[in-house]
Amino acid sequence: MQLKQILITYSLALCLAQGVAAAELEGVKLADTARVAEGGAELRLNGAGVRTRFLFKVYIGALYLSAKTAAANAVINNADAKRIALHMLRELSSDQLFGALEDGLKNNHGVDDMAKLDSRVKQLRAIFESVKVTKPGDVILIDYLPDQGTRIIVNNSTKGVIPGADFNRALLRIWLGESPADADLKKGMLGS
Repeated sequence: MQLKQILITYSLALCLAQGVAAAELEGVKLADTARVAEGGAELRLNGAGVRTRFLFKVYIGALYLSAKTAAANAVINNADAKRIALHMLRELSSDQLFGALEDGLKNNHGVDDMAKLDSRVKQLRAIFESVKVTKPGDVILIDYLPDQGTRIIVNNSTKGVIPGADFNRALLRIWLGESPADADLKKGMLGS
């Protein structure tokens, strides 16, 4: 593990242990808790990290769960509400953002699995095409609501809900699967 990642993880853990109102990473304050549904259970920050690509910092990914865990499969297979918050650090077009998500899906799923997800991946594409571009400071929330599906919110505006627990598990594998988008980000999100 790189020294920087160790320091980030340690700082985040220290802030959480001390009950500080919010953790901070790359100048972005991360809430300690979140609610994904009105009247729903409070989720706690499980961990966070920085997604880098070709040495560029792209976004901060934060994972919120009902109970902390460092086990990726436990997160993926848990049927409870959860949130992934992406705090953008760079400008990305909808094609760049969706392309990266689609690559993450393909890297963690076989051809047959991708065929089963096809119509919902098209829904995800349409959602990001409607956004056009994300800029530094923008926030994308990917909420799993067990009774509805995966809700995508961009800058406090709900862009759509994609049904199916299997689709949410597929999305989680982008960050937490066997071939994660960024291994250091996976460790950070799992608080390890």
